[in-house]
Amino acid sequence: MASPATPILDRTFREAGGRVVAALAAAFRDLDLAEEAFAEACVRAVAAWDETPPADPAAWLYATARRAALDRLRRRGTAANHRPDPAAPDPTPEEQVMALDEPIPDERLRLIFVCCHPAVAPDARAALTLKTVCGLSTAEIAAAFLVPEPTLSQRLLRAKRKIAAAGVPFETPGPDRWPERMDAVLSTLEIAYAQAHADAALAGPHAEFAREMLALTGLLARLAPHDPEVQALAATVRFAEARRPARLDAHGAMLPLSEQDPRDWNAALIADGEARLLIANAVSHGAPPGPRALQAAIHAAHAERARTGRSPWSGIVALYDALLTHRDDPVIRVNRAVALAEVEGPVAGLEALDEAAAPGWLPYHAARADLCARLGRMKEALHDYDAALVLSPAPAEALFLKRRRAASFAA
Repeated sequence: MASPATPILDRTFREAGGRVVAALAAAFRDLDLAEEAFAEACVRAVAAWDETPPADPAAWLYATARRAALDRLRRRGTAANHRPDPAAPDPTPEEQVMALDEPIPDERLRLIFVCCHPAVAPDARAALTLKTVCGLSTAEIAAAFLVPEPTLSQRLLRAKRKIAAAGVPFETPGPDRWPERMDAVLSTLEIAYAQAHADAALAGPHAEFAREMLALTGLLARLAPHDPEVQALAATVRFAEARRPARLDAHGAMLPLSEQDPRDWNAALIADGEARLLIANAVSHGAPPGPRALQAAIHAAHAERARTGRSPWSGIVALYDALLTHRDDPVIRVNRAVALAEVEGPVAGLEALDEAAAPGWLPYHAARADLCARLGRMKEALHDYDAALVLSPAPAEALFLKRRRAASFAA
């Protein structure tokens, strides 16, 4: 029988685990110690919360993990050299902006910059941050990067060893050092937000990322007002979240973008996204748009349907073509194939989709199933619907896929 504390602990782990680990890592300057102490606090919580659940479970975990970390250091005989950092008496403006009035200091953005240090291999920076700060599992991160899980595990291990060996300082670098880390920081925020965006009903373990990435991208945009890619990512998150109210039907099934009623979109978030995209274009000073500026432009093009009643699909395909010059990867190619099908028809879309070759990625199988069904290739459609469902979609997405599969089977 499950412990009565289990539901509370599961929810707290999902909603605050990354924040707790980030605060511990920043205080003790040791990623492994932070993760070990947090795990020990979770074990203690199962027994302690059966008797009396705390009023603030996240604060309880933070305090317990902090004590556990100190105990571990004392047992190692090195506590004198690893005391937590004292609170800064005069916080910088950046630290004041980053602070939250909560029992747990919000150190996530600081730790994101730490994990994205140039000493860490480029292909591991975002992955390490997603694991340590955001609490994603190794399997989830491997799926996001479309690499085998053992490969990702080795990257994470090497990255943590590199940080320890290089003596990477656990502090937010000055703005003059941000450019060398910013791409990895933005990639981290992108992928973290994608976990929430893939869950239309926000019913999964990373639902809080939707709200948190709105806040963190907004914070970063204030800290780096002249970086066009930072402004563009903030715009993209707002465009995407603006569609949240229209992403479910009356029965709780996910609605694809093409079937959403734009009257249900959040006009204020769209306006915010458009304003941030204008800022991104202005601060680029005429330079060609970067990948995130192009992604934001694609979202802005979709938002035009709220005013015109139609999506400019030809323009969207052109934007994807430009994006491929920056990021020629299966994810972009799958999205481009879906857009191409709206312009040239499902045959062209399916040909482009098969060229993308992203087996094992849920959106690829869902898109392929839809195009095959539109072409009357029902056996293939059923195969891809089954392949998508095997990949454990979120509840709303699973309901959508099951309905489409049933319709294909009936046909």
